[in-house]
Amino acid sequence: MAGRLDNYLVTAQPYYSEQGNEVLHYEKAYARRLPVLLKGPTGVGKTRFIEYMAHRLKRPLITVACNEDMTASDLVGRYLLDSSGLSWQDGPLAQAVRHGAICYLDEVIEARQDTTVIIHPLTDSRRILPVDKKGEVIHAHPDFQLVVSYNPGYQSHSKDMKPSTRQRFVALSFDYPDPEAEAQILVQESDVNIDIARSLVSVGQHTRALTSRGLAEGASTRMLVYAAFLIRDGMLPADSCEMTLVQALTDDPDLTLALQALIKARFG
Repeated sequence: MAGRLDNYLVTAQPYYSEQGNEVLHYEKAYARRLPVLLKGPTGVGKTRFIEYMAHRLKRPLITVACNEDMTASDLVGRYLLDSSGLSWQDGPLAQAVRHGAICYLDEVIEARQDTTVIIHPLTDSRRILPVDKKGEVIHAHPDFQLVVSYNPGYQSHSKDMKPSTRQRFVALSFDYPDPEAEAQILVQESDVNIDIARSLVSVGQHTRALTSRGLAEGASTRMLVYAAFLIRDGMLPADSCEMTLVQALTDDPDLTLALQALIKARFG
């Protein structure tokens, strides 16, 4: 690994508030190099968790934000033209497989299914990555592990994870932290005072209750941290919530009014 993946080491320990036994369970999965699926709503700490675990295990972490335009070549690699002609450039997945990093595919089902199928040989006893363009088969480094995430509540049926893919992973489920733990996260991340943090969490909880009334998703912990940042920097709480929560969550006039009423009741 020396010199190849040093830039992917998580050098500073990220703050992570454990919700249950997920740290121990992940360590058990990593010891067997089992592929892991992290599932849960957007912004509840899935990415922060894998960063924390990579630091804890002292393993390099290569993260890929998946999208519908991503091709297999974006993950595996491609030939590029340089001064000496065509040369092969490993993609992020191939780098991780070859040199022994944790590869984290964030929101994996945003990628096309013909792209994600290339991970199948890495998620069983073969632990190989075929590189068809080179006629090469990369056998996974002993330290390699594949981790993917997705939000099961947000995806449409057309983008749901296929059982043939899902059953290749062990899974950890994430949800919003309990209110006091979430308030402590806001304090830790933004240095806002605990009373403001608790008020923001209360607003967040109310927005999540509105998902049964037309709101696609409630405020994530990440969004509450953004609101806390702005308040800590001197913005009025109501203005901060308008910017980071109301306008970010909906364009619907009725839902906008409902969210604004929630914030006014909490902050005046």
